[in-house]
Amino acid sequence: MSTALEALLDTMRALRDKNSGCPWDLQQDFRSLAPYAIEEAYEVADAIERGNLEDIKDELGDLLFQVVFQAQLASEQGMFDFFDVADAINRKMLRRHPHVFAGAQIADAEAKTEAWERLKAAERKQKSGNDASALAGISSGIPEWQRAHKLQARAATVGFDWPDVSGVFQKLNEEIQEVEAEFAKGRGHAALEDEIGDILFVCVNLARHAQVDFGTALRRANAKFERRFRAMEAACIMSGNSLSAMDLQAQEALWQQVKRQEAANDPV
Repeated sequence: MSTALEALLDTMRALRDKNSGCPWDLQQDFRSLAPYAIEEAYEVADAIERGNLEDIKDELGDLLFQVVFQAQLASEQGMFDFFDVADAINRKMLRRHPHVFAGAQIADAEAKTEAWERLKAAERKQKSGNDASALAGISSGIPEWQRAHKLQARAATVGFDWPDVSGVFQKLNEEIQEVEAEFAKGRGHAALEDEIGDILFVCVNLARHAQVDFGTALRRANAKFERRFRAMEAACIMSGNSLSAMDLQAQEALWQQVKRQEAANDPV
């Protein structure tokens, strides 16, 4: 065992020591820590998106600490420890890569993906017992857009999918028309929530067909909006104006100006 990992595990045990540990750490349980694991995973993704290797290292450490913390809680209950976690994932990788570790022959990446899905399907069948659905085992604890992607991808394994993206565009236009109709009717919150949900579900499907990660695409859109909005605010300050004092038409004109400046500065 590496000295760094041993030190980290020792630190975790000290934080959870009932006599001398940290009060906050001692109060935590599996459920209370779950949001932090999700948050740290997103911060890793953000550091990767920014391309900052130092931040990636730091955020990966934060994420690893969440694994160590959860494993420590399980160890205290006599369930499993960090090494059991490491052993379980190692055995899973060995099992799912027979072409690397067991001499199996796989022609290309596409064949590898198909073999991977077959292995996962067999594992799901073993775990799910009587649930024979193609959708069995999809976690309800992941972000809903990820669950939508998994539901769609799993349904596609039995042929329930559009053969090309044209069907997705047709469905998206259909769903947009339906939500427009609900707005026109003045329908209530539940009806609008249902129809807007259908649009979002189709948008995830569109991203899946384009082989674009929905979360990454939305994160980039958020970053783009924030960058442009802040540029609008900065332009107002430079001219001695206030963004809040401008009407929507003037704000839109400024937004378009910022977009043109971005395009002009884009080296591509």
